Amino acid sequence: MSLKDKPVILVTGANGQLGKELQDLAPSYSSFKFIFLSREDLPIHHFELVRNFFEATKPDYCINCAAYTGVDKAESEKELAFRVNGEAVGVLAAVCKKFDTKFIHISTDYVFDGTATVPYTETSTTNPVNLYGASKLEGETQALHYNPDCIIIRTSWVYSSYGKNFVKTMLRLMSERNEVKVVDDQFGSPTYAADLAKAILDIISNYKPGIYHYSNDGVISWYDFAVAIKTISNSNCAVHAIPTSQYPLPAKRPHYSVFNKEKIIQTFQLEIPGWKESLKKCLDKLL
Repeated sequence: MSLKDKPVILVTGANGQLGKELQDLAPSYSSFKFIFLSREDLPIHHFELVRNFFEATKPDYCINCAAYTGVDKAESEKELAFRVNGEAVGVLAAVCKKFDTKFIHISTDYVFDGTATVPYTETSTTNPVNLYGASKLEGETQALHYNPDCIIIRTSWVYSSYGKNFVKTMLRLMSERNEVKVVDDQFGSPTYAADLAKAILDIISNYKPGIYHYSNDGVISWYDFAVAIKTISNSNCAVHAIPTSQYPLPAKRPHYSVFNKEKIIQTFQLEIPGWKESLKKCLDKLL
């Protein structure tokens, strides 16, 4: 069987949380052929490398999971953040357009300023409060400019059994300390990367361009999230609520980044799991 007997899905940034979850799911989607490339395999900001790779493989779909994710480091590494999250996305979008590859790009809740009081829709005004968010918004702009038929999926508070994330950090701290302090005045919805990966693979066959919001169901604070991790993992560590003002970081965070997910649910008939059931699934893997 040749490579092109099945539609080919190229996944960039394959070693990240979402990339790893897509790798785990790939065998269940046997009607597709997958190519997984890490940042080392294909640095997406190298235009010629990307173009040559597409020329050779002509993938039917490209899921871009490659990103600069250091929210605080981006404040001092602006150029790098914008090259990976902005310029490189434009490169990928343009190459996908040239080779008729359907392009799915992953973005973030950090494109919003967090001053809303109702869930953000896909048409809500963007206004990032930090350089990471600004670099991701630039990626959206470039993707839509070079490839108007792309799909952009904004997600929030991503965690997984892979990589670095809040859940794994909390588990580690709770095993090392008697108490932890967690902010209780930032609200959002966690996203289990395994659920997002499944959603992407479920919608790919029914590809409809546009911007979509995806997270697990429910609205919580980081403090609520930590308490749930403590409870499910049977930790004895005390969790204390503190305001953001007591936990200063280089990059400002949005205080409210809850998504309205009606568009993705109705367009693709998706069922989105609640945040707590997904957290339990992830912790089952980790504990």
